[in-house]
Amino acid sequence: MISISSDVIRGYNDTFILYLLLDGPSYGYEISKKIRERSEGKYMIKETTLYSAFTRMEKNGYIESFSQNAENGKRRTYYQITEAGLQYYREKQEEWTLTKDVVERFMRRITE
Repeated sequence: MISISSDVIRGYNDTFILYLLLDGPSYGYEISKKIRERSEGKYMIKETTLYSAFTRMEKNGYIESFSQNAENGKRRTYYQITEAGLQYYREKQEEWTLTKDVVERFMRRITE
């Protein structure tokens, strides 16, 4: 199976995370798992990439973090989207539409 290069998709990690946070707060492992599942295993975000994204987005005001006890009693850091994050997500949606249009102009189906 072909997998997606992290170089190609790197600019959309924030978008993936924000998309998943639209449904409510979540924590790192759960977000990583959902990205893998939603992409049907074609993309797996590295832990360092994920936590770098959390740090960057929190610094930019797109997400907030808070600690909470999980069902097993272990403390977890949860992340939730902010209003600024929602606006950023909308901007990334528009950017993707434009990007997709441009890239598709350079793709041609080659048949043998």
